[in-house]
Amino acid sequence: MDYLPLIISLITGAAGGNLTGAIFKNLNLGTLGNSVAGILGGGLGGQLLSILGVAAAPSGGMDLSSIIGSVASGGVGGGALMAIIGVVKQLMAGNK
Repeated sequence: MDYLPLIISLITGAAGGNLTGAIFKNLNLGTLGNSVAGILGGGLGGQLLSILGVAAAPSGGMDLSSIIGSVASGGVGGGALMAIIGVVKQLMAGNK
């Protein structure tokens, strides 16, 4: 089994989480929190999009388009989950 698409999704998920935290300061969870949320979101986003056929499946071949798909799905998934967790954290704390 080829784990390269999953590894790419996890790494770019962490980057996407940290980038989202840097852009949206009010949702920032700190570097570690952004990275953990991004890794989880990147892994989930990469797997979900590979199921839908948008990104490379873990057992599929790796060409340039599948690498770009893994990077995009991981980064977007990581940023999205980090933002969701940031919003939930704010709501639970009573901040707007």
